[in-house]
Amino acid sequence: MKVLAWLWLLPRNAFLLFILGWRKAISPLYGDVCRYYPTCSSYGLQQVQQRGLIFGSVLTLWRIIRCNPWSAGGVDEVKPGSQRFAINGRGLVVFKTTSSTK
Repeated sequence: MKVLAWLWLLPRNAFLLFILGWRKAISPLYGDVCRYYPTCSSYGLQQVQQRGLIFGSVLTLWRIIRCNPWSAGGVDEVKPGSQRFAINGRGLVVFKTTSSTK
């Protein structure tokens, strides 16, 4: 069961690693240029964590398209998503563990 759960979350976590790598390596080179709060990379990270790879990626792409020099920007908070998953200390998605009393 754990192997299937790991395989199920592998694409999502691979994309999250890409976003985390972007935030560590490339984003600092650009400086503070995002017109929105939270930044586009933070928004994308949260959307993919909460909504999944496909829907989260679509929402992130729409956000990146809107973040341009002609946009006024502003606050664009991520609304809470599914509570089926938990986020570990590295920012990756894991299945919630259920504690059973025996």
